[in-house]
Amino acid sequence: CQPVPKPESRVEVCDLNPCPPRWKVTPAGPCSSSCGLGLAVQLVTCVQILHGQEVLQEEHLCPVAEKPLTSVPCVIRACSYEWSFSEWSECSTSCGNGIQTRQDFCLSSLTHKPVNPLFCRRFPKAVVVRGCSAGPCPEQEGLLSPGAELQPVPPATQLTTAAAATEHRHKDLDVPLTAGPPEQSEPGGGEEDTAKRSFLCVCGNLFLNATGIINMTGVESRDCTVAIGRPLREEILVTILESSLNCSAGEVLLFSGRMMWRTGCRKLPLSLINSRTNTLIVKQRVVLPGNGVILQYNSRTATKKYYQDCDQQLFGPQGAIVNPGQLPEERQEVVCRTFITVAPRQRISIRALSTDLGPEGNHTHFNYILVRDVSTMKTVVFRGKQQFLWQSTGSQAEIEFHE
Repeated sequence: CQPVPKPESRVEVCDLNPCPPRWKVTPAGPCSSSCGLGLAVQLVTCVQILHGQEVLQEEHLCPVAEKPLTSVPCVIRACSYEWSFSEWSECSTSCGNGIQTRQDFCLSSLTHKPVNPLFCRRFPKAVVVRGCSAGPCPEQEGLLSPGAELQPVPPATQLTTAAAATEHRHKDLDVPLTAGPPEQSEPGGGEEDTAKRSFLCVCGNLFLNATGIINMTGVESRDCTVAIGRPLREEILVTILESSLNCSAGEVLLFSGRMMWRTGCRKLPLSLINSRTNTLIVKQRVVLPGNGVILQYNSRTATKKYYQDCDQQLFGPQGAIVNPGQLPEERQEVVCRTFITVAPRQRISIRALSTDLGPEGNHTHFNYILVRDVSTMKTVVFRGKQQFLWQSTGSQAEIEFHE
């Protein structure tokens, strides 16, 4: 084109409308596991380009259904060792409630042969004992009402001498630990029987009293989880009274809440843990039988406001969830949430009986119901006049009403 006269360059503005807000993802951080499958956390923010500059925006301005995950799977290298399990045994009884067991093995990933279990001590292990039901016994058939089922029960555990002594030492500080009516004593049962029943029923429970002592020593299950719940506006303080955890064997205590996460083993006695919110999950992992902790919890008015005035807290076992009402001309400045916490051994089902998100409910990003499974942090969005049934994988859930 050299012989041809070159026209002047021109620049014209082709669109004055700013691009809509979009999600921005920063590179993921370090993997949570040094080997095998882990999780890496990445920062997800809502941004918009205005006048050539990237401006941070409110999250509800970006399409929630398209929000990337904040935690992504990661694998650094294959683990040298891993837990393996045999098949479950048959139910221990031919009728009624019993237990099933299975054996665990620590396997080498190179030879696929069992090795010393100490090589797998840093890796979480699934349960090796579970309840089972073989149907009603002949003498019980006439006692069951139509549609009734036998419920699996945990295997009986003998209260060790050390645990019984510890329970007695703290008996003067103890208060009823369950939210329901106190357990009835059997005829002829003494103080020791009552303490034993309370001791056996600790794992998997939700404690709703303002204060109490929880004895997690000597439980047969390797993983023992309890939850503590209080009304919104309160926070929970936990003090470890005694600990017999074997740290070198990999035994550990885990605390988790909406705003905190902490693990520990050494120097636990008399340490103070603050939940910073109104719920706290305590999980104990032990390797050696008889080991565990005794903790005392108290509640107090929260030092910082972690909730919104329209938030609600439900503890189950059932309840109704209603979106806080507002006038049509009002615009809600905050997102109203409902927190649900049940006993760790239970799961949550949410059924939408009636929803009406307005005529634009199917076409706008701002009008929807969001349900979050707290254990996996996975969210599901429901729009329009859609009825739904949602089920959790853990014992905690959150619901948000947008617009």
